Amino acid sequence: MSPIEYSAEISELLGKVRRRPTAGWPWRPGEQVPAGLPVKQSWGWLFAPDGRVLTLVNPRDGICSLPGGSLEPEDGGDPAAALAREAVEEAQALIGRPYYLGYLYDRIGSANGGHECARVRMAAALRAVGPSVADPASGRHYRRLLVAPGLAVELLGWGTPGLRQARAAVATAARWLGVPAAANEAIEELPVEGCTLSPGVVYSAGVHPGGGRPGALG
Repeated sequence: MSPIEYSAEISELLGKVRRRPTAGWPWRPGEQVPAGLPVKQSWGWLFAPDGRVLTLVNPRDGICSLPGGSLEPEDGGDPAAALAREAVEEAQALIGRPYYLGYLYDRIGSANGGHECARVRMAAALRAVGPSVADPASGRHYRRLLVAPGLAVELLGWGTPGLRQARAAVATAARWLGVPAAANEAIEELPVEGCTLSPGVVYSAGVHPGGGRPGALG
């Protein structure tokens, strides 16, 4: 097995990574969110053409995350719109049409005032990133890495359930986005000035009617 390639600067950043305890939310692959169960969050596996995914690292606390976050009123209840907005805010990332993967069932409802809710997961093409700036909502200024999906799971600390989620994301991306099932293994930081990764239509709410709603894959 070839060693994973990355720079000395990335090595220093990875040395700060701190994994959060897993919440243990059950993963419901391919299932529609049941009627009456509110969708409170939407997060995305955003794929570069070589199969790597965008993974964010907060250099202050070493916490890694995928782009995404809570649905806001301006999202109109659409997880795809929330993902597109959060990707811009957190990572200055423009994405293609999101494809629904499934949801995590949060029985405790830590994102919904103590009431059960769903946390949606989606996959989309990573079109481009703009100049790196701090998230206007949180003030966090993330480092933007491209890593293989399996390594993303390791950095996120999601364990076996995360691997199942990553496999669903890769299968969907291979089918609908044309990315290779075996990703480039190098770890690369995207340039602070921004770059284009995969030219194409950029998703925004209303451009693809129904494309981002739970259950829509075609």
